[in-house]
Amino acid sequence: MNRFGSSCRESAALAELIDTHCHLDVAEFVDDYHLVRQRAAAAGVCELILPAVDRAGWPRLLEVCRLESGCRPALGLHPLYLQRHGPGDVEELSRRIEAGEVVAVGEIGLDFWEQPSETLRRRQLELFEAQLRIARQASLPVLIHARKAHDQVLAVLRRLRFGRGGIVHAFSGSRQQAQCYIDLGFVIGVGGTITYQRANRVRGVVADLPLSALVLETDAPDIPPAHHRHERNSPEFLPEILHCLARLRDQEPRLVAATTSRTARTLLRLT
Repeated sequence: MNRFGSSCRESAALAELIDTHCHLDVAEFVDDYHLVRQRAAAAGVCELILPAVDRAGWPRLLEVCRLESGCRPALGLHPLYLQRHGPGDVEELSRRIEAGEVVAVGEIGLDFWEQPSETLRRRQLELFEAQLRIARQASLPVLIHARKAHDQVLAVLRRLRFGRGGIVHAFSGSRQQAQCYIDLGFVIGVGGTITYQRANRVRGVVADLPLSALVLETDAPDIPPAHHRHERNSPEFLPEILHCLARLRDQEPRLVAATTSRTARTLLRLT
């Protein structure tokens, strides 16, 4: 029984919300992560998925997940931090995955935002493919990071015939790209970006997609909702994203909460 269960059920009377992408383990939360977790629970956020970005951060992430009820670990090597990844990191990831410590492999993917050189692109691709193979071997979903690289990510997923699915974190692509991911068994992560009126494309995409293809996330401490602009983002803000998504879709928040949480729970095999 989640020790936060009672407060989760009593708050907002919606559903037990799941933040599918939250970096509660990072330095921005080092002094108050326990209080942040308590406030999130009081807001109805009963489970949080903590994705890793590099091997050095894995011990801290796993420690937070051991200490905080409802925090679930995902381990991976982020494409933006190639300089942090060293020899043996992929092998160590495989070993830890085999040990059964995680609910997903992530966050992994491709990031071509700053137009990396061909050498860096190749290294990102090699790292991405290696981690997809680890996830496929372990029958685990993946948490995808893709910036200016959705077509390339989709091409890799198809070529490797990756069939376990996962979550496309902080999706910012087109409706067509979203549907391509869904056709491959993925769901779309919906975060604070949709709370900004200028984000017309992504707001339109999440309003149009099947509700069953969406999950909620904060990406805390990054991408705060509009009402918390320039603040540290926090999982306790997840209900604001929920209510914005419900308004964009003209659906009841209760339905959106229940459906997104059920989708996340099924995909990640949360018990």
